[in-house]
Amino acid sequence: MKQDRKDVACLVLGVLLLGAAALMLHLTLPVPRTLPFVCLGVGAGLLGQGIGQMVQRQALQCDPELARRQAIEVQDERNVQLAQRAKARAFDLMVFVFGALLLVFALMQVDLTVILLLVGAYLLVQGYAVYCRIRLEKEM
Repeated sequence: MKQDRKDVACLVLGVLLLGAAALMLHLTLPVPRTLPFVCLGVGAGLLGQGIGQMVQRQALQCDPELARRQAIEVQDERNVQLAQRAKARAFDLMVFVFGALLLVFALMQVDLTVILLLVGAYLLVQGYAVYCRIRLEKEM
């Protein structure tokens, strides 16, 4: 029942954001020029998420065998391991891509605040990776 409320809330919020974006674009209210487009993107995403979850729940209610198989798939240790390994490889790639992007931005002489924000985000991610590593080593 809780999941149902969450899906409906996601759906309603998506519709409201889409409506607000359309209103801002139509009336050209004195808001930042990008705000309506951000509302459009987030609203469309939330609307799609809400509709998708509702359709999935309806399909699973109609077919209990499918619901059982999906529950097994989600909790299967092999699938969990595969997802974790994929995330680890994606993180390894992200470290190099992020570093290269920082270097390119610095060579392009992009505004210093943009570079410092990216460096801060990069260091935050790396710091969190170190924290997780230390925590996992203590557990094992």
